[in-house]
Amino acid sequence: MKKLLALCLFMGSLCYGQKITVAELQIKLEGNKTEEVMYGFAAGDRVILTLKAEGASLAEVSVLQYPDVLKYKGQNIKEEKKEFTVIDKSVYVFRFNNTTRGKRTCNVTITRIPAGSDTRNFNTAVKWATVQDTVWTSVDKDVLTGYDSLRVQKTRRVIASENRYEEMILDKSQRVGAKATNLGDTRSFVAFTLPENTVTKDETKKVVAWAYWVGVGEESNEFWKQNRKMIVGAVQTATTYFTSPLGGVAAGAVTNLVLPVNGEDVEYALTNEANKKLFMEGKECKPYDNGKGIAAYKRFIDAKMLQGTYYMALANDNLVQPIDVNVKVSAIIEHIKYKDEKYTDYTVTPRYEKKSVKQPQITSVKIPVTFDHK
Repeated sequence: MKKLLALCLFMGSLCYGQKITVAELQIKLEGNKTEEVMYGFAAGDRVILTLKAEGASLAEVSVLQYPDVLKYKGQNIKEEKKEFTVIDKSVYVFRFNNTTRGKRTCNVTITRIPAGSDTRNFNTAVKWATVQDTVWTSVDKDVLTGYDSLRVQKTRRVIASENRYEEMILDKSQRVGAKATNLGDTRSFVAFTLPENTVTKDETKKVVAWAYWVGVGEESNEFWKQNRKMIVGAVQTATTYFTSPLGGVAAGAVTNLVLPVNGEDVEYALTNEANKKLFMEGKECKPYDNGKGIAAYKRFIDAKMLQGTYYMALANDNLVQPIDVNVKVSAIIEHIKYKDEKYTDYTVTPRYEKKSVKQPQITSVKIPVTFDHK
């Protein structure tokens, strides 16, 4: 039994110590030329490099563990044998350098002795693999180092007061003739101009809404008085800024006024100057508002209708009875006054300094790896 065990150990040692030829090369170099070959080796391999120059000696031979760990370097080599042990599985570079002008030839044998049976069949071929490589470069950057706080006294314009009030623009009784008594002149008009908006450094005044009232005869006047009484009793308070029923309509506080149902009526049209002329000539026109009745009213808040001159055109279709038409126009004025106000402006400004910082740059590179690399 002991003899059998000793035989197995002897055979195993022969297996492990067996030399395996990696390469037998004849390197031919022109003058001032260099040639490299690469092979992979397993951890524990003993590598034997045998060199023999034909004719003149070779200037230099070096062996590097990739990429740049020097394992051997010989110069003016005629014949030499070098052995070294591989610590970690890696690729080795064999570099042959001819620094003379003449040609040089060198016979090269590379053998390996594996450390164990598990690496006996190790493939020494080399392949190329793409890997990510990180390169750190120094760059100058503006780096935040703190903040500077600053308080500055400034002045700004603010609203000192703001109020609204009613302004009666028109309150006029206009007679419109009848066909029989006025020689066919049964049309008339009343013109009015809304207050012009003003803007200065200290105040602004502008029309924000307006309304008209058209009423025929004493009947409409009586209903106007009734509306005034109801407005005074129902919505007039300390904060109310209108003084008439029409002002309440313009302000949007009153939505309905009481209108007469009996009496003479009038055809009316709110127009610009061009359409007023058409109306007066009895031609078709394009009014902003129109109708026919004993009394009527309308509110306007469209910004396009809050400035300028308008015309209330009137027509009487009664053959013998002229009519007196009362036309009222009331506007709501917004009055804003401004003043200077001092305040403290607080600003925070970041502070930067130029500093050199390391910045990674990742690139893809190809490197030689052992054949079993995955």
